[in-house]
Amino acid sequence: MAANKEGELSENEEKLVQKINENDGSFEEIQNLLKEKDVRVDCLDSTGMTPLQHAAFRGKKELCELLLAHGADVNSNYHDNSYTALMFATLSGSVEVTRLMLQAGANTHLVNSVNRTATQMAAFVGQHQCVSAINNFFPKSDLEYFTIPQGLEKEGKLPVQLVPSLLGLVNSVNLNPVKLSMYLRDHMELVHESYKVAKVLDLLVEKNMKARDTNDVMAVKLHYFATIIRLARTSHDDKNDNLEFWIKSLVRGRDGDGFPEKMERLIRQALKEFPYVESQLLQTLVRQISSVKIGDQPTALQTLIQGVNGQQFAMDDDTCTTCSEKDAIKKCSVCKYAQYCSQYCQKLHWSTHKKFCKKLAELHEKNEKLRIKMEEKQKAEEEKKKIEEDIKKTEEKMRKKLQEEKQKAEGEKTKIEEEIRKTEEELHKKMQDVKIAENCSENGVKLSDEVVKQNSDKTIPDKNSTQDGGKLNHSSEEEMKSSETQSS
Repeated sequence: MAANKEGELSENEEKLVQKINENDGSFEEIQNLLKEKDVRVDCLDSTGMTPLQHAAFRGKKELCELLLAHGADVNSNYHDNSYTALMFATLSGSVEVTRLMLQAGANTHLVNSVNRTATQMAAFVGQHQCVSAINNFFPKSDLEYFTIPQGLEKEGKLPVQLVPSLLGLVNSVNLNPVKLSMYLRDHMELVHESYKVAKVLDLLVEKNMKARDTNDVMAVKLHYFATIIRLARTSHDDKNDNLEFWIKSLVRGRDGDGFPEKMERLIRQALKEFPYVESQLLQTLVRQISSVKIGDQPTALQTLIQGVNGQQFAMDDDTCTTCSEKDAIKKCSVCKYAQYCSQYCQKLHWSTHKKFCKKLAELHEKNEKLRIKMEEKQKAEEEKKKIEEDIKKTEEKMRKKLQEEKQKAEGEKTKIEEEIRKTEEELHKKMQDVKIAENCSENGVKLSDEVVKQNSDKTIPDKNSTQDGGKLNHSSEEEMKSSETQSS
């Protein structure tokens, strides 16, 4: 296969990138494309992105797993802005994809073109759950270091076979002692080698607290795990079982209200025994917990989860009553109040729950009635609001219609007034014409009189000129008669 050059994609590689970015891209089709001879799993598009980076940016966990299984480089850094798959995973906001990149060996210290790490980028865009996932991730290499003999040691501090199970424990997000104890029950090798495991955790606590960049979050978390491992080993030695007695003792609630007091005291004691009292996180946790009476809210577990994992990891309403696992969909068939992630958790909690199930059922019934009333009230308010909006729309429509009719009437009024004005102007003009005609007629009569007078003066002979008999000749009389006729 030719060298991997940016932007030089084969036809099938272009299809692969296209399918990954499609919302409805077929998993099987992508799987088949990866089997083609001309498809390189780390091929680069025109911006230097690999298929894994495209899948991570889209938050597609299954495709990321598929590409990693085919050998995709999780730390490929050929992007134009030096973005890695981990950076794209944090930008997607997917905590699962972010953890997958970390588990695949993503380097958290790599920076992009603006000198930001994946953690800093996630914080910048507000993906705080991804920030917490990175900050709480414990790399496998840090545990493998203790499997190698140091100095005069004949063997490492930690047996190699314990690395996978211990790594799964320290990367747990659920800090409920019951859930952690269940994990120990399923990995009893950690209990059997509790001394070595707890010792390694103590060394890691010291390393995180004495490092140049102190990580007291990880230190508190590892100390908490070491405390649970030691107590679980003690219970195992006393009862010689697989931690069932220890787990039941953590779940068992007190008689008055069913509150798991032993679990509460365990968490408080673990924090009290943390050796580095100068830790800011420890001081914050102790200050918050000490002001709360045992049995009140928030519990020590809630405070610890928020302090270590962040506010966004606070226990939701859908968490298991027994182990705090999320997405607990099973509910008690009687009270409908307690919810569980599995039948095992429900059975484990029954010894405590049965004492309060009837009361909880009554409480649930009251709450359900209250919820129905609230929904009806809310529905009535919504209907009222809708009616008010309809009235408002109708009024607005009528107001608009009246305004349009008013404007139309004003327009017609203006038109009529304009026609009246034009008619008046025409009438006025006609009257002026009539007046002018009358004036012309009067002036014509006066002019005729003057003409008659002037003509009379010209044609009538003077008395002095009629000395020869005083008689007018016949022709002069006729001219005078003709002039009078014309004047008239």
